[in-house]
Amino acid sequence: MQAKLQAIKVELRKRMHDPVPEVGRWLQAVVSGHMRYYGVPTNIHALQTFREAVVEAWHRVLCRRSDKGYVSWNRMKRLAHSYLPPARIWQPYTSERLRVTT
Repeated sequence: MQAKLQAIKVELRKRMHDPVPEVGRWLQAVVSGHMRYYGVPTNIHALQTFREAVVEAWHRVLCRRSDKGYVSWNRMKRLAHSYLPPARIWQPYTSERLRVTT
């Protein structure tokens, strides 16, 4: 998770001055893919931590765009809510996934 967060931070720095909706759509794809891959039962805490870390990194980058570019946390919460998917479990338990009914 740390390596992926570091890669996201580097890419956010490159996309610092891109339009917010464009960066939001990119982050939506990245976070959604991470959630679907790691969204196994009992891993919800790690998924929430990852999403929160991405929101914090995005906020830090948005605040560094200009001298007067501070983004309030209220606006950041709205951006995160509109672009980033919530943390949820995507894959069922193994016993449910491999259940055979005939």
